[in-house]
Amino acid sequence: MFRNVLSSVMVAALLAFIPPLVAAQEKPAGRTAPAATAVAKAVLNINTATAAEFEGLPGIGARTAARILEYRQKNGPFKKIEELMNVRGVGEKSFLKLKPQLTVGPAKADHDD
Repeated sequence: MFRNVLSSVMVAALLAFIPPLVAAQEKPAGRTAPAATAVAKAVLNINTATAAEFEGLPGIGARTAARILEYRQKNGPFKKIEELMNVRGVGEKSFLKLKPQLTVGPAKADHDD
């Protein structure tokens, strides 16, 4: 009797986990491609970007975003995008992945109007 109950519980547990696993593996090709191209086309000015904008980049988490802002505050605006590799957590590999999405523009100016 115990074996029958145990078998039934195990079968029920397996059936509960299989549909989410199958659904996670099924990704419609048409829905993922536009999102990927939209991200690839977005260019981020590293002198004006917020922490949230940095976190939107692949491989940049909250800590690295905070370090980038701290570096920018201490050292002034970036003169070239390669300076981003001076920030702890941004190595050459991750920089090369990010490079097409980065630009260096003028820093935000404080207006006294």
